[in-house]
Amino acid sequence: MEKRRVMLKLSGEALAGEKHFGFSDDVIFRVADQVKRAVDRGIEVAIVIGGGNFWRGRQSEQVDRYKADQVGILATLMNCIYVSEIFRISGMKTRIMSSFSISDMSEVFSKDEANKALQNGEVVFCACGTGHPYFSTDTGVVLRALELTCKEILLAKAIDGVYDKDPKKFPDAKKYDTLSIEEVVEKRLQVIDLSASILCLENRLPMSVFSLEEEDGIFKALLGEHKGTRVTAD
Repeated sequence: MEKRRVMLKLSGEALAGEKHFGFSDDVIFRVADQVKRAVDRGIEVAIVIGGGNFWRGRQSEQVDRYKADQVGILATLMNCIYVSEIFRISGMKTRIMSSFSISDMSEVFSKDEANKALQNGEVVFCACGTGHPYFSTDTGVVLRALELTCKEILLAKAIDGVYDKDPKKFPDAKKYDTLSIEEVVEKRLQVIDLSASILCLENRLPMSVFSLEEEDGIFKALLGEHKGTRVTAD
């Protein structure tokens, strides 16, 4: 039977916990525990982490967009280095692969090497997005998921799924249990950014959106079970 291989996207802000900046070891160890249980069952896991716990977009209009994006790219690498180390402490083997050479902090992404690592039960951290400014981490997630032939993208978010409007602002917001990637694009739903959504649409790549706060939410999602929203691509 073919092994299940998935791409897990973690929010940088969520890793900061209640501090809202930097890292919460308690949160990251909980994530590591869930991923380890899935890996021990034979699930192959690649991970992309956002950089929002250190840098989010253009935090100053005086800073050039190109340079601001470069700072965000490096924030994702910092997150991968730190989270990878906690995964190792938790008993997992990991590899950090970035979009470009960064001395000995990571190796340059290679599809062949990443495939070998995943097949050997290592967790592969994909850092630095696409490596280019003007592309979000969302685009990097989809790109790496396609390159590694992942069966699904799992999005661990602060809310428990996809809604037709912001549930924090509108009490009557409707949650979708399932919807198609075509609907995500047509309705401009805030799952991932538009360019990344179109890339999923063109390549028929499904996604699942679930709450990071759900008990064992990551573990359930890695096994294909959760209470969030399934975005189909059939």
